[in-house]
Amino acid sequence: MSSFHPELSVRQIEEIGRKLAADRLSLVNDVQPAVHPSGNVLYAKYGKRALDIVLSALACTVTLPVNAVIGLVTLADVGTPLFFKQVRVGRLGKRFSIVKFRNMRDERDENGDPLPPQQRVTKWGKFVRKTSLDELLNFWCVLRGDMSLIGPRPLPEVYLERYSERHMHRLDVRPGLECPPRDLSQGVWTWNDQFENDIWYVEHVSFKTDCMMLGKLVKFAFDRKSAQARAVASRGSFMGYDFDGVAINDAQIPAEYITWAQSHADDASKEQKAIG
Repeated sequence: MSSFHPELSVRQIEEIGRKLAADRLSLVNDVQPAVHPSGNVLYAKYGKRALDIVLSALACTVTLPVNAVIGLVTLADVGTPLFFKQVRVGRLGKRFSIVKFRNMRDERDENGDPLPPQQRVTKWGKFVRKTSLDELLNFWCVLRGDMSLIGPRPLPEVYLERYSERHMHRLDVRPGLECPPRDLSQGVWTWNDQFENDIWYVEHVSFKTDCMMLGKLVKFAFDRKSAQARAVASRGSFMGYDFDGVAINDAQIPAEYITWAQSHADDASKEQKAIG
């Protein structure tokens, strides 16, 4: 279910995403500029990984007691299961599973679809999102090599077919805990802001860039506006692009696509009744 269109089911949202891609990606690929990846191959392949291993091993050790406390509070807050797993897309399209403490209740509508995230997140869940405590388990993903400390955030598989050729290059590097914005003054950023920031990183990977980004990562984690957005899960889903090549979310779905999805569902329902 969409955060902004509760009348649409999860399946309808996915169908709209596919139709937007089919209708617009060829045009978007023509208007978006080409990507020029960093030539710093040695650091990207060896130095970055060495840095990840050292710092993530230290972080896993330091955060172990914190994770134990989070686990106990989560157990009291939402019960079992304590964790949830979700498949994400990593470097070069490799799939891997991230594990997080649950911070949402499993509440569903009359169709069996999950309610929008902002309606399911608990008060404790909002706190751990706001403080980024829900990200601590990801240090294990960094240690085992699925992720890096700095890099584009790994996103769900459903987004893969919606990326333009330009934004597909965000998969040229290992996904990270975060690829923080270089300018925090804009407050909460859009999907397009995030993707363009990811591409900038792909084009500028270096030891100097990672040191700068690690400093900004700490600031980003405690930035009040960005923290509030994470706490309430208010940004919506990435759906595709407008005709200018700008990434849009489910609040920006053109009205004709919503009408198409609803009429498509009505036609399918009539066909099913006819068969029955």
